[in-house]
Amino acid sequence: MKYRKLGKNGPEISVIGFGSWAIGGGWASGWGDQDDQVSNDSVRAALDAGVTFYDTAAVYGLGHSEVVMGQALKADRHKVVLATKCGLIWDEQGKVSKNGTFDSVIREAEASLRRLGTDYIDLYQMHWPDIDQHAAAEETMRAMDKLVQDGKIRYVGVSNYNVAQLEESLTVRHVDALQPPYSILRPAAEKELLPFCLEKGIGVVGYSSLTSGLLSGNYTYDTKFDPSDWRSRNKAHTGEGLIKNVDLAERLKVIASRLEITLPQLAVAYTLAHPALTSAIVGVRKPSHILSVLPAVDVTLDEATLAEIRDIALS
Repeated sequence: MKYRKLGKNGPEISVIGFGSWAIGGGWASGWGDQDDQVSNDSVRAALDAGVTFYDTAAVYGLGHSEVVMGQALKADRHKVVLATKCGLIWDEQGKVSKNGTFDSVIREAEASLRRLGTDYIDLYQMHWPDIDQHAAAEETMRAMDKLVQDGKIRYVGVSNYNVAQLEESLTVRHVDALQPPYSILRPAAEKELLPFCLEKGIGVVGYSSLTSGLLSGNYTYDTKFDPSDWRSRNKAHTGEGLIKNVDLAERLKVIASRLEITLPQLAVAYTLAHPALTSAIVGVRKPSHILSVLPAVDVTLDEATLAEIRDIALS
């Protein structure tokens, strides 16, 4: 494993991070059922491989992912950087809504601490900007800063923010990390976000490095998803969108084969090649999901190969 510093003020973390959205399980996660023992085995396998960055969120499985992750990491809590997120709350019927108000963020942090079974959260992230206008980014950052002062969290992050929202947040305090979607098939962050983070010393932990499985190399034109899986209702994973993305994946496999690596390894190596990236989060449901991509940390892509990959992605 290799490690990089998270922005200008953050800790060193593994360049591959453990993503736990699917570990929430059940209808609330959008990924279908998940066995908690398999989840625990996956965490243990990642720990043994040197993975130190573990990312979850309150809303994953409506709290269940945090519970599972907290239990799985309990014995090694001091060895890892544990990240979770706030800003998506749910009611008794499980209906999710955005809320970035000061009081809500404080309440969410306390609830996450209980579910995780820990006294502190290493990296606390606002999951989505509160575009429903409950609160501006400035108010959310004031809550985050209070949590740092109280010793409840160590570092502050945001997820899915644009440059303007980052700039507003920075008027209150330094933002230690941004978590944007970033992959070969979703390169938009390269235009403004990643250069901005480099300039400001904000660490970047990209999520969906495999574009929710589209770069796993396992999909065909006939791939179907269970109705409980959110991908069954997603344009990129069904119909003409799936056909286009399978075609792109097949072309990228040619490059991977030439380099004697797998498509997922190529996908992760591509994201890690950007100088703004600290870590690439890989979604995990079973040990092989993370173990199979670990060789990507030793892959170096030259400029010609990176350009070839970009040309395919844009075609």
